[in-house]
Amino acid sequence: MEGYCLKCRQKREMKNDQETTTAKGLRMVKGQCSICSTNMSKILGK
Repeated sequence: MEGYCLKCRQKREMKNDQETTTAKGLRMVKGQCSICSTNMSKILGK
């Protein structure tokens, strides 16, 4: 899964990504940046 890393300020590949749901019912993916290991998230929608 690809997401935007706030530390690198570029789109990067996520590692250890897991799909979860928010409190409002939206699907999202949480993971870590493959370069700097910063936490990343991407909202997928319903």
